[in-house]
Order: sequence, then C-alpha cells, then structure tokens
Amino acid sequence: MDPLLVRAARGERTERPPVWLMRQAGRHIPEYREIRADYSFLEAIKTPDVAADVTMLPWEYYEPDGLVMFSDILTVLEPLGFSYHIESGVGPVIDDPVSGPDDVDRTHGDVARELDYVGDLLVELNRRVGDETAIIGFAGGPFTLASYAVAGGPSRTNMPLRRLKAEHPEAFRTLLQSFADVVRDYLEFQIGNGADVVQLFDTYAGVLPPADYREFVLPLHREILADLKAPSIVFVRRMNGRLDLLRESGADVVALDWTVDLGEARETLGETPVQGNLDPSVLFAPPEEIEARTREVIDKAGPSGHVLNLGHGVNKDTPVEGVRTFVETAKSIER
Repeated sequence: MDPLLVRAARGERTERPPVWLMRQAGRHIPEYREIRADYSFLEAIKTPDVAADVTMLPWEYYEPDGLVMFSDILTVLEPLGFSYHIESGVGPVIDDPVSGPDDVDRTHGDVARELDYVGDLLVELNRRVGDETAIIGFAGGPFTLASYAVAGGPSRTNMPLRRLKAEHPEAFRTLLQSFADVVRDYLEFQIGNGADVVQLFDTYAGVLPPADYREFVLPLHREILADLKAPSIVFVRRMNGRLDLLRESGADVVALDWTVDLGEARETLGETPVQGNLDPSVLFAPPEEIEARTREVIDKAGPSGHVLNLGHGVNKDTPVEGVRTFVETAKSIER
C-alpha cells in the first residue's frame, strides 16, 4: 500500500490525516545544532550522509508521515550559473546576482550532474526509511528564486524583482521562464531518485496582484507541475481570497498558510486536497491548547484529501514537546 501521505495527496479518504512539518529538521532539534557545529549549512546539504542524518532527526523524535529532504531552495541556482553563500544574520547572499535586463536569458546545465548530491541524498533516505514513511522533495518556485537572484539575497518587499517587471516585463518573463525550466527538470530528477511527493515553494509570489500572478506565474506553475510522476504540493503565502489561482496551478495539493480559514478554503477548492495549516506559534502553547487547535484544523479539513501541517515552517525556538503533541494528536485520530 502507498504511504499515507501519498494517498491523502491523491484525495483519498484516509484512516487518519498524515502529518509532517515544513522545516521539521531545523534548529528546534538539539542534535541539529550539534551537527551544524561541525559543518556549515552548505557543507551539510552537499554531504549526502550528513544531510541524511539531519533529515532523519524528526523520524527519531516524532516518526512523521513524511520526511522532507534536508536541502535548500537555492541549490537549483547552481545549474543556471549562480553561486551563493550564507552570511550569519543575513541569510543567503547571491555572489553574482542578475545585473540587468540583458542578464536574464539563462540556459541551465545538467541538473543530475551539478546536483548529484541531492540524488544521492534521496537514494540514501530510501535505503534508511523509504518503506516506513514518504520521502518529500522540494524546489523553489520561479518568482521566489528570481527574487533572490535579482535582489542578491532576501528581500522583504521583493521590490528589485517587481521593479524589473515594471520596467522590463519581457526580461522579467524570460528570467522566470529560465527558472521554471530548471525547476521542472529538478523535480523530475528528485522523483527519479526516490521522492514520493514533491512540494513547490513559490512563497513570495503572493506579493503580486492577482492579474500579474495569473499572467506571469500561473502558466509557469502549470508547466512545472504538469504530468509529474509523483503527487505535487504548491505553497504560496498570502493567497487568502485568491485560492482559485492555486487550484488552477495543476498541483495535486494546495498548501495553505495560517491566515486562511480551512473550512472556507475547502468550500473554494472543492475536491482539491489541502495541506496545513496550524499557526506555527500555537506550538508554544500548553499541550491541551495545541491538541485542541490541531483537532480544529483536522475537523475543518474533513476525512479525505488532507495533509496536516503548519501554515509555515517550524520556528527555530519551538519546544520539541510542542511538535510532539502536534504529531501525536494527528496519530490519535481514528476514522
């Protein structure tokens, strides 16, 4: 039988909701900090055995229904000729950002060769635990990746990329297409190496007006996600009131941030499976409050086509016991 997460992603009624958490292998787990004392972030994600050890930490603590590979959305910059590093207190910094409208048409290199360490990680995860839980791969979406590439790093407003769109709309379109092409190949590569489910994180794309999202981003999401040989999940933040656009993305599952009422989202999305969407801050609450709020999410989602998750990633200071209560609440459901 397919893993619980895969069945829910297909819209099937499941005996309980599968559960995992975005950023679940991150800094809230003490052993993660111990590993990172010996390896930089980029060293850790590019060393398959180390990345596998980090990926497995949530399994050792919680046994969730999906293990998301320990990696980064910016790895896919490499086949396009970009390089980046991590600066403490700043985050990722692009060493050679897009210099202008004449620097947007990029043909990507061999994903399998340049990102072979990701393939090796997925193979190793399947060797360790593939029969017991679903292995989750992921990639950044074209707008989010382009935002980093143009701004040279994180941008709270995404203004450098939005300005490129306003001043040079065709260059903007070309740049996003370059990212869409490499992301499609990257997700296919992950699936070919054992990812059971893949998630597209175009987190920043929600800053666009609906008309711009429909014109520039939606066709690329459809292109990336069409006919993949594993279930797909799409996540875009701040899409409350525009969920119909996510439904049109071609993703098998729509992931929702915590600002969306899950019951109302179900009415809008119909039979489309959903993922989410507990507010991550709830995991700091007492156990009884975590359980009550988690059950509320589960009840609103209904018995089919729901993957329980947070509405965003796990905060680095989240107590382990808060995460454990969240996961165990899902596992206690009987249908």
